[in-house]
Amino acid sequence: MWVVKLGGSLFDSDHLRDWLKVLANAGSVVIVPGGGPFADQVRQAQLRWGFDDSSAHVMALLAMEQFGNMLCSLEPGLVPAASIAQIDEVIKRGKTPVWMPTSMVMADPEIEQSWDVTSDSLAAWLSGHLGANKLFLVKSIFLEAESLPVETLVEGNVIDARCGEYLHAHRLHAWVIAKDDHARFGEVCRGDMRALTRIMPRKLGSP
Repeated sequence: MWVVKLGGSLFDSDHLRDWLKVLANAGSVVIVPGGGPFADQVRQAQLRWGFDDSSAHVMALLAMEQFGNMLCSLEPGLVPAASIAQIDEVIKRGKTPVWMPTSMVMADPEIEQSWDVTSDSLAAWLSGHLGANKLFLVKSIFLEAESLPVETLVEGNVIDARCGEYLHAHRLHAWVIAKDDHARFGEVCRGDMRALTRIMPRKLGSP
């Protein structure tokens, strides 16, 4: 089982439907939706009204679910799933589950309720709980490097501040995929990771 985080930045991308078709036929894949413009509205509302991060955290989770439900409505092979049991059941039916994160995330008091933990970190967290050994983060950005340290990706706002900790904790192998690489995902599934950027858990050459 692999986890694919589909960035909310693909909301208005011409590549979105292509990704949905590919992932709907990819086999044992779980999609984690980003928050997209729905999460952006939460950020704007928090700036306007100054409510606390705990409330914003719940609202951002629901934003992920709004994007996730939109994805399911666009591609019949995608089905919403809110628990590990539901994820397993959807895969057994030959469909691709789209994770609805609120209930599982809110049940874990160890998850920090702040903007440092976004769908990137939650995708890594879910991967650990599913026993998935590969995580792919689909982003609206092209990275030329074959690999980059997690610190560089955090500093460049490519991934969130806590993602590296979850990758390390669950010993995950993770890659960043550009939004236009959907045509190559079949090759990726067969082990060809060329043109992807591997996320390194620490700076290259560090102890």
